[in-house]
Amino acid sequence: MKRRLPRVLLLLTVLIAMSIGLLTCGARPAAAYDQSPQFGDGRFHNPTGKTDLGFFRTVGVMWRFLFNKPADASPLAPIPVQTLTRQALLDAPDDSLWRLGHSTMLMKLDGHFWLTDPVFSERASPMSFMGPKRFHAPPLTIDELPPITGVIISHDHYDHLDHDAIRALAPKVQHFVTALGVGDRLIAWGVPAAKVVQLDWWQDTRVDGLKIVATPAQHFSGRTLADGNRTLWASWVIDTGRTRIFFSGDTGYFDGFARIGERYGPFDLTMIETGAYGEDWPDVHMQPEQSLQAHLDVRGKVLMPIHNGTFDLALHPWTEPFERITALAQEQGVALTAPHMGERLDIRAPAPSTHWWREGQPSAE
Repeated sequence: MKRRLPRVLLLLTVLIAMSIGLLTCGARPAAAYDQSPQFGDGRFHNPTGKTDLGFFRTVGVMWRFLFNKPADASPLAPIPVQTLTRQALLDAPDDSLWRLGHSTMLMKLDGHFWLTDPVFSERASPMSFMGPKRFHAPPLTIDELPPITGVIISHDHYDHLDHDAIRALAPKVQHFVTALGVGDRLIAWGVPAAKVVQLDWWQDTRVDGLKIVATPAQHFSGRTLADGNRTLWASWVIDTGRTRIFFSGDTGYFDGFARIGERYGPFDLTMIETGAYGEDWPDVHMQPEQSLQAHLDVRGKVLMPIHNGTFDLALHPWTEPFERITALAQEQGVALTAPHMGERLDIRAPAPSTHWWREGQPSAE
């Protein structure tokens, strides 16, 4: 018990600090978005609402996170990562994609490089010394990236919006495309306002011929306990005119996927969150069965499970999302790809999964 006490005291200290807004890592969104159908009473809302855990259930979840996680919630040995170089990226053909970790994808589309949810820091946390730590280093550093035409950001949680990465990327990125309110955070962190485009659900923008549409998601937002849902969350349609990609961001399962599929499908590739799920938060993260159904709803051709393999954010073994979605896809005849971190993927002809997560991992027993 003596060993646990410092950890509990540290957790309580962090929660108190966050609740009074001391760890904002940037100002709150400055604008009100009264014109948005998703905005009301000063906050954004899901159409179907969200289950409230309540205080005691929340404390129970946090206790399990601290003291009752499975031994294999994180890798027991280093995971394979393919190192990248700037020249390799420049030499790659169009319609290439590299998974850099979690929900961070680098895409080369019509000669332009695009990033989704760029997180390069060691921890997905407001603190450098505490919080979910990376399983692996990124396949390359921000300094090694080529010039980036645009960054697409799904929402403002720490595992998707990295303050230090944004500051480092700002000089080499031409455009930042975000959901409403998220761009205000970027501007507060020093990104020139002229580089930022903020979209509501079903709104779109075009950059150098690329069409980007913000589409609905069922999630929530906030970077402290005091700024919940002050910014919007979104999924994204990325369309070159020849290649069409769906990026789910973070979301629970809902009927909006079918509407997205009707309006913008089919998709050559769907990047669907499959990880960090749990029975205590069913509205905001999908079980693998729901991830597969979302892929079918949006009329995807090949499914790429993301939001896994980089951070320990839930109570399941770290390989479980890969194993479950692989088995489900095989049962239902769905094409699935799960490349190594850093491996080049041909978006229009993705290679099948090689089950890399099984490599070199000892038993947790």
